[in-house]
Amino acid sequence: MAATRPFHSGTIRSWFQLVDQRLHNRGFVPLFVFKNNTKSPKSTPYIKHSTIFARTYTEINSQVDKMHFEETENQMMIRQMIQDFAEKNIRPYMMQWDEEQIFPKDTMHALGEMGLLGVLVPENYGGSGFGYFEYVTAIVELAKIDSSLALSVAAHNSLCTGHILQFANEEQKQRWLPKLASGQWIGAWGLTEANTGSDAMRMRCVAKEDGDHYILNGSKNWITHGISGDVAVVLARTGDLLDSHGITAFVVERGTSGFRGGKKENKLGMRCSETAEMIFEDCRVPKANILGKVGEGFIQAMKVLDGGRISIAALGLGTAYGAYEAALKYSKEREQFGQPISNFQAIAFKLADMKMQIEAGELLTMEAAYLKNNGKPVTRVSAMAKYYTSEAAVKVSTEAIQVFGGYGYTKDFPVEKFYRDSKLCTIGEGTSEIQKLVIARSILKD
Repeated sequence: MAATRPFHSGTIRSWFQLVDQRLHNRGFVPLFVFKNNTKSPKSTPYIKHSTIFARTYTEINSQVDKMHFEETENQMMIRQMIQDFAEKNIRPYMMQWDEEQIFPKDTMHALGEMGLLGVLVPENYGGSGFGYFEYVTAIVELAKIDSSLALSVAAHNSLCTGHILQFANEEQKQRWLPKLASGQWIGAWGLTEANTGSDAMRMRCVAKEDGDHYILNGSKNWITHGISGDVAVVLARTGDLLDSHGITAFVVERGTSGFRGGKKENKLGMRCSETAEMIFEDCRVPKANILGKVGEGFIQAMKVLDGGRISIAALGLGTAYGAYEAALKYSKEREQFGQPISNFQAIAFKLADMKMQIEAGELLTMEAAYLKNNGKPVTRVSAMAKYYTSEAAVKVSTEAIQVFGGYGYTKDFPVEKFYRDSKLCTIGEGTSEIQKLVIARSILKD
């Protein structure tokens, strides 16, 4: 690893200083306690400025000439901050959110105040200014506690916010990114439709030009924050069917006439992450809300999904970690035949397989993060990371239930939730089968 030097507060603000400043300006400190929709700040800030010697992603990245995954001070601080916040504000409520399908908007806003909804957004747009190593760390740590909330954070960061960050012009970035990065607004991203999952070019949501506007008609399905999102990036057909240059990306704000939420899905897992329809009925969107050029939407979406696959890889990795850590702890505490069950080879071998799959998935995910940080082609590796970690999450959570035995089948222990949540990782943002197709096409081109 190349040598790096700590930065000083007089030259570059750390992420945590930025968080403290935002919150103190509003009279709060970084950690909140939520109960009955009441926000109660702690009396002491979690981060003390005098203890911060973090290094920014840009400074580290500029000095690195080899791929390495050594954890930085920033990653360690992010990890600890999320753990402390989650124990007080997520773990006590997550089963109620799950069972009642409650999307905890107050908690999402708090995560935004902590900088977790703009991890990849530069500081000049109100974000944290970090890269994909820090982003992966944040998603993994959240998913270890509640995969469902981690999914919402991932979708907000990599899809809606990520699309605007990557393809918006300067005026558009100044208009939308500060609200998204701070958590003031929650973002949604609309590509999938009822009849077009993987076959996105057959979309039926259309946009017709009308003077200085386009009129959108159609619907989008399986949209994270389809009802609660304050703004959405929507892909609509402006050209011929099956024309990859016939789709355009629009930004549509909540409150726009003709735009509304539809059916909320009743899901197996990831139940606190809102999944719903978005419906457009003669919805007039100004041309100023087009991202990039007319007809570039599908190409943009494919590039956004390259980063989105890293998000789901991190989500699967965190889900697997959470299930594994619960199983490991239980195996050391549960006794049968006068000894902990971890002493039995049948259980020890399960734990060994689980740990091996997690570490292999972590290496793939961090490789994808490295490539993305350095602007290198990432499509193949991000597909590999997404495919491997999502399938590993299902396998690890299944084995975790087996370690728990009958108790694993009850809601008294966390592994049943990891089991239910894990399956989404093999479906969302491209199924495992689509990932294999992407990988195969890539290697056959070489």
